[in-house]
Amino acid sequence: MSSAWQRITTAPAGRRTAWSVLAAWLLIAVAATMFAKTGDVETNDLSSWLPASAESTRALELAEREFPAAEPEQLLLVYARDGGLTTADREAAAADATALAALAAGPVPPPIPSQDGAALLVTVPLSPAQTAEEAVGPVLDQARTVLAEGLPAGLGAWMTGGPAAGADFDAAFDSLDTTLLGVTVGVVALLLLLTYRSPVLLLVPLFTVGVASQLASALVYLGAKYLGLVVNGASAGILTVLVFGAGTDYALLLISRHREELTRHADHRQAMRLALRHSLPAIIASAVTVILALLTLLAAGLNSTRGLGPVAALGIVSALLAMTTLLPALLVMCGRRVFWPLIPAVRDAAEPARGPGLWARTAGFVSRHARPIWIVTALGLAALSLGATTLDTGLRQSESFVTKPDSVRGFEVLATHFPAGSGDPTEVYLSTTTADRVTGTLRALPGVAEVGPAEPSLAGGWTRLRIVLADAPSSDRAEQTVLRLRDAAHAVDPSALVGGATAQELDENTTMDADLRLLIPLILAVVLGVLIVLLRSLVAPLLLLGSVLLSFGAALGASALVYHAIGFPAIDRSVLLHGFLFLVALGVDYTIFLMTRAREEVATHGHAEGVTRALSVTGSVITSAGVVLAATFSVLSLMPVVFMMQVGILVGIGVLLDTFIVRTLLVPALVHHVGPRTWWPRHP
Repeated sequence: MSSAWQRITTAPAGRRTAWSVLAAWLLIAVAATMFAKTGDVETNDLSSWLPASAESTRALELAEREFPAAEPEQLLLVYARDGGLTTADREAAAADATALAALAAGPVPPPIPSQDGAALLVTVPLSPAQTAEEAVGPVLDQARTVLAEGLPAGLGAWMTGGPAAGADFDAAFDSLDTTLLGVTVGVVALLLLLTYRSPVLLLVPLFTVGVASQLASALVYLGAKYLGLVVNGASAGILTVLVFGAGTDYALLLISRHREELTRHADHRQAMRLALRHSLPAIIASAVTVILALLTLLAAGLNSTRGLGPVAALGIVSALLAMTTLLPALLVMCGRRVFWPLIPAVRDAAEPARGPGLWARTAGFVSRHARPIWIVTALGLAALSLGATTLDTGLRQSESFVTKPDSVRGFEVLATHFPAGSGDPTEVYLSTTTADRVTGTLRALPGVAEVGPAEPSLAGGWTRLRIVLADAPSSDRAEQTVLRLRDAAHAVDPSALVGGATAQELDENTTMDADLRLLIPLILAVVLGVLIVLLRSLVAPLLLLGSVLLSFGAALGASALVYHAIGFPAIDRSVLLHGFLFLVALGVDYTIFLMTRAREEVATHGHAEGVTRALSVTGSVITSAGVVLAATFSVLSLMPVVFMMQVGILVGIGVLLDTFIVRTLLVPALVHHVGPRTWWPRHP
């Protein structure tokens, strides 16, 4: 083990082996470029988001099997005028219906008037070929052209329905890839320049993390192509942010230790060997913590959550490999000149290894006032956590976009003037032998506005009923109606399935609640286990885990205040899981960096002085790493999808709290106060 570890830590720093490492990575980079095509395997269809075994998912699969391609999707055109429609309005809508007949996959019926006389609805059937992701854009553009021509002044007109909503959703995620990559690279480059004040050193970690990102994309592409890995727009976007954020953190830690060793050793290769030997345990422990926490998502019931785990884990593996092999090889090739203009010089070996004056003073202050500091910071974080009580976990599908696209505005107008569920009816699939008996029962249920005619399947054996709900799809009342439909249908036909948008959202929420109850304890157990193995202690890991939980609560409370301020107080349940995962797994990184250095220093200088030295030496680099990671995740807050925007805000705030409050004040003060018992049962 000792020999293997020595080879690992010396290969990237060797005179010849560094070139071998670089050559290997150049081959990897060329191969990765050929396969870095996550967009080709990315899917945003319903199957990539829904829970695998839920009733609505089985209904969707049955529909695709028993009611195949002949089934058109309805594009809905909604016209409305405050105060009532005019004759010119009705003529314009009728003309649009006639013009769209050439585009439609079937007959376009005359406009349907609302009971209040203020709106009209035109339904345009589109074939599956027309609504395919690559074809729906031109079809919708043609419909928009028809809709805009000859529209009377003052008449509002919108396109909504499944094809329009799906296109808006795909467009939102399609914009993520290039926008995320460009903004992320810009943010990381700026922060590296501010951190190192070296235009040369800036390029080395930026190039390395770019290679890591390419490798991650290639691995995800191959996994999706040949191993059935599920990749959607959200996981692809998070992959980019995670690789750049975590990879830059590892680079900062390694470069900081390398610079420190350069002040002690004239040979820059020896300095890198020592830097790798001392920093690799913390970097590997950090990466393993995140990877294992991500892989717990494989136990999730929701397809989108389960797919994120291995996708993001491949990103961390790629970042770890690149930053611990390619980065040190490039640094030793560049030598001390890479730090220009602030080239570190060899200093007197007897000089104490203190960090910058600010961090030495901070460490001394914390050591002298440990008890009041940890009590005050713990109470402050607990108070901030109370903001989480103002959150509502009822984010609806119509609220998924930061700015409302045309399909959402049209849906809202439709719900105002027509039965609220008419734009997206619930679907009930029954055995043909029981359909007649069940139909009358369903029609009499509260919350049911209309039951469409029975549609037998082409292959026989199944009948589909389209049911218009009286309440808006995805509302609490609509979900209660779906539960009543299921109870009534199952009582007569146990094989019956109830699907549609409202049923899907109900099943998503139910599954996410179960995932939260299962995954949060699993993630905590993984983090605790890694900390116990790393620190060889039982007390310290429990203290650190408690601080992480307190930090997450405070981050959620602070984020709630921001969500209210920007007008998005409702969150999706997945925001809680993603926020918890990334804040616990990534947030504990900084305490790992601090505590592994503290263990090293305590072994030489004793507990109190060792913890003080650890904080003073690591303060600058960990703060820089925290700012980089927070800024990188904050890029998600610029995205047009509310879920990703809220995750970006939550993780960004949480990482800053971890960096400046938890790791700087709470953890070192608590460790000082507990004393040498922190390391029980084995003192360093």
